[in-house]
Amino acid sequence: MKALVYDGTRDVKVKDVPDARIERPTDVLVRITTTNICGSDLHMYEGRTDMETGRVLGHENMGEVIAVGDGIDRVRVGDLVCLPFNISCGFCRNCEAGKTAYCLTTNPDPRMAGAAYGFAGMGPHNGGQAELLRVPYGDHNCLILPEEAREKQSDYVMLSDVFPTGWHATELAGLRAGESIVIYGAGPVGLMAALSANLKGAGKVMVVDRHPDRLALAGQIGAIPIDDSKGSAVDRVNDLTNGAGADRGCECVGYQAHDVEGVEHPNATLNNLVHSVRFTGGIGVVGVFVPQDPNSPDSLYQDGEVAFDYGLHWFKGQTMGTGQCNVKAYNRQLCGLIEQGKARPSWIVSHELPLAEAPSGYRHFDARDDGWTKVLLHPAA
Repeated sequence: MKALVYDGTRDVKVKDVPDARIERPTDVLVRITTTNICGSDLHMYEGRTDMETGRVLGHENMGEVIAVGDGIDRVRVGDLVCLPFNISCGFCRNCEAGKTAYCLTTNPDPRMAGAAYGFAGMGPHNGGQAELLRVPYGDHNCLILPEEAREKQSDYVMLSDVFPTGWHATELAGLRAGESIVIYGAGPVGLMAALSANLKGAGKVMVVDRHPDRLALAGQIGAIPIDDSKGSAVDRVNDLTNGAGADRGCECVGYQAHDVEGVEHPNATLNNLVHSVRFTGGIGVVGVFVPQDPNSPDSLYQDGEVAFDYGLHWFKGQTMGTGQCNVKAYNRQLCGLIEQGKARPSWIVSHELPLAEAPSGYRHFDARDDGWTKVLLHPAA
C-alpha cells in the first residue's frame, strides 16, 4: 500500500509499505478515505520527538471498513467509520472510567498509559496517512457514521481528534453557559475550542494568535480575535472583561509557543493564562507538553520543566485541568451535532490533497504559510 513514512527531520515520503491487515480476531481493517495533517504531527516532523524512522504517520482518520476479524460483532464491512486518535481497549481500569486516552492495554511500554496511531511514544501502531489502517479492538474504537458522512467527510473526520480535543479544552476549563473564555492559539484545536465554547453558550469568546488567516476564521464564528503581535494579549483580555479577566481559559498551543520574533518560550501561554483568567477561574490545557525535549532551546524544557507563575496561580485560586482528550467521551455526541446541522467544523479546512501531495502539505503547514489552516489528505483519490 501507499503510505506517508517518516524518514527524519522535515523528511516525509510517500512509499510502498506492507499492507495493513487483520492480525487479531478483534481487529478491523479500514480503507482510509480522509486523514488529516495535525499540528501534533509537526512536533515529529520538526524532529522534536524520538519518533523512529520508517513509521507511518497520521492519527486523524476515517474510512470504509473492508474486512473484520472473527471476533467482531458490531462493525460490518461497508460501514463508514471515524477512528479516535486514542487506541483503547475498552476494558482496562482507565477505559472503564472513561479515560480512553490513558488505556493500560494498547501501549506495550509498562511505564506508559495510552496509545495512538503513528505517534511518538504512543505505542508501535502505524498511522492512517496511508491507503489502509488496522484498527485494534474495532468494535470499541470504530464510530459508525451516518450515511450523509460520505458526502461530508471534511466535517466528520474532525471527530477523530480536533473537534473532541477542542471540546475537551473547554471541559477541562469548566466552562458554563454565559461565561467568558479566552483561548490561546487559533490553530485547528484552538478554533475547535472556540466553536465548542459557542455551542456551550459562552457569553464571550476571545481567541489569541498572530496569524491573520487564523484570526479571521475565529471572527467568522463570532469570536473576538486578539492579535498579540500588536500589543499585550493579557491587557486586551482584561480590557474586554472590565479588568476582571476571563472566567475560563484554554491553552491550545503547547510547548513550542514562541514570541513574535520566533523565540520559543514553553511557559508563555501558560503564564499568560494565569494573568488572563480571573480569580477562581479555570484553565484547560490541551496543547502538547512532553516529559523531555532535548532539542529545546529552553534549558529548563529540555527536561520537560517550565518556569510557571505558580504563586499567582495559587494566589488567584485558579484550577487547571490538563492532558490528552479522551475522544470516545465526546465523539458520539459531537457526531450528533454535525448530523443535526448544529456544527460545521469543516469551516477551518483550507486544503484537500491526494496522498501523493502529502510532503508538500507538510511543508506548507509547518511553515504556517498564509491560508494553510487545516490540511486533509485523501489516500483513495
